[in-house]
Amino acid sequence: MLTAKQANFADEYLVDFNAVRAYRAAYPNCKSDNAAGVEGHRLLKNPKIADYVRKRMQDRQDRTEITQDRVLKEYAKLGFFDPRKLFNGDGSPVPIQDLDDDTAAAIAGLDVLEVYEGTGADRVFTGYIKKYKIANKIGALDSMAKHLGLFIDRQEVSGPDGGPIHMKISRTAAMTDEELESAREALADDDDEEQDILPEITD
Repeated sequence: MLTAKQANFADEYLVDFNAVRAYRAAYPNCKSDNAAGVEGHRLLKNPKIADYVRKRMQDRQDRTEITQDRVLKEYAKLGFFDPRKLFNGDGSPVPIQDLDDDTAAAIAGLDVLEVYEGTGADRVFTGYIKKYKIANKIGALDSMAKHLGLFIDRQEVSGPDGGPIHMKISRTAAMTDEELESAREALADDDDEEQDILPEITD
């Protein structure tokens, strides 16, 4: 069973997955972000806290029905949006209520302007001008690419005594701050001081 402060830390961590902020919220006497980072990551490795966080995340997913697959499908609708689907074969716009679900999902907003002809008593309403605001296609594609690990940093270094070139690939673009910190710690643990050929992971 978690202590009150451990539960508070875990609940705060679930807000934004920021271990530093969560630790400082649960342990306000902590004096620095560096110390909060070290202690926060230590707490996240505690099996009881990790299990608590995992269960709470599963409960949230079950409650909201927001899953990774669902989010990726919504990104796909934006990233692969085809503007031709906004129009009929004769070039006239498809009424918004008749748009298919994938096309409608890419609409971020709609401006509707009334159009009139004439002035004064002769002023006559003639129709509407509708302007669609389309969601950010590039942003959606970037988010999907990061999830798939398509944005990677590569660094090549020579082995000791002119030996073979070793390559270390890090998916830093898709990594959270916590994952980056864990990767740095893993590199530090694995690093051979006599054969220092591992590249440094940077943000």
